[in-house]
Order: sequence, then structure tokens, then C-alpha cells
Amino acid sequence: MSGFLARRDTGAVEEMDRPDCDPVRLENTYRQFGLVNAVVSGWRHTYVRLLRPHLSAAPSCSLLDVGSGGGDVPRALARWARRDGLDLDITAIDPDERAHAFAVAQPQVPGLTFRRAFSSELVAEGRTFDAVISNHLLHHLSPGEFSGLLRDTEQLSTGIAVHSDIVRHRVAYGLFSAGTLPLRGSFIRTDGLTSIRRSYTTAELRACLEEEHSTGWSVRSFPLFHHSLVHQRGSNGDA
Repeated sequence: MSGFLARRDTGAVEEMDRPDCDPVRLENTYRQFGLVNAVVSGWRHTYVRLLRPHLSAAPSCSLLDVGSGGGDVPRALARWARRDGLDLDITAIDPDERAHAFAVAQPQVPGLTFRRAFSSELVAEGRTFDAVISNHLLHHLSPGEFSGLLRDTEQLSTGIAVHSDIVRHRVAYGLFSAGTLPLRGSFIRTDGLTSIRRSYTTAELRACLEEEHSTGWSVRSFPLFHHSLVHQRGSNGDA
């Protein structure tokens, strides 16, 4: 890739990450995430192809969502699992008090618990889960935080982990720019475009894994300009 989007724009800051951002626009952003993620994040595909086969192998199972934001992804996973007859207990964590406040203010979902916490806190508590996931978190992290997430995940997950993120690509940028024009009164469009500028290409994400020298991890490509870091117990991490 050359020219625009040739390199990660790690200096770009999403408006919703600013502590003094407009609270009304922020709440609208959390609310609109449900619609946007349902269209572009591909979690239904990931649930069916990767998560459900692991979670259905036991009579009861648990899942951790790291950086859960407004909570739309774990809510969707809870609905799908319940529809499939799975006894799934979901813990969704986010250290941002604003995201946590929005998430817990929504109607309760059986089997879903929100906590304001970092993944390292759950490691310290000795918690483990059958599955660990995150949605659009990787591009937010510094190199040290990226390494920490992998280490925490390896301790927290006893089965499978899927950290899904956007692929930095000109077509993805153009489609998202046009598709989110109708979404007013939030940070969805501006922050989404910033997210794409901050995101990795698949080759860059593979290079990050090589630098980490972590075993059991692979990079997998998914539809709609997404890729995921996937960790499975017993895997050698072949991509």
C-alpha cells in the first residue's frame, strides 16, 4: 500500500477517547455501535465458525469480552448462545467509567455481567474462561499494551481467544466513510475513520506476532475487511 494509509497513524486520537468529549455525542456513539457492529464487525460469522464449536463442547461455558464498550457485542453473543441452547456465562469488562455506565444502564441480559476492570485484574484474581474475545481493540493499544493483552489472554483463556479488528485498507476507508454519512450526532463516522487509519494491515499484524514470539497464536482473515488474532490451546500458531 502506498500513499494515503501507507502507514499506521498511531498519533491519531479518537474523539470518544478524549476525557472531555461531548457526553451526548458519546452516548449516541455507544447507542449506534449496535447498528454499526451488526453490519460491519462480522461477529455472527466468528461466533458460528470459531466460538460456537468450542462453547458447545461443554454443558456450561464462560466467555470474557475485553474492552466491551457499550456492550452490544456481548449482548449479541448472549442472544445467539441462548437461541442455540448454550448455557453461556459472559463477563464484559471495560476500564472506562463512561462505557461501563452506559452498558449497565441498558436492559439486563441473563448470563451477562459488566465490570469496570482491566484484563490484568482478572488475571490477578485467577479467573479463567472458555473463550476470550475483543472487538476493535487492538488498534487502540500501545506496543506494551499489545504484549500485555496477549499475555493476559494466554492466562485467562482455557480454550479459544479471538481478538478481532479492522484491516487498514483504502476500500474499507471509502466504504465506511460513505456508509456512515447518515449517522448524525455521534462520533461514529469520524472515529471509525480514525480507527481505520490506526489499524494494522494483515501483514503488519503477523509481524507483530513474530516480534512477540508467542506460541499458539495465528492471524486469520475474515470478510468485510476484518482480521483476528486467534489463540487455541494445543495449537502451534500456524497462520
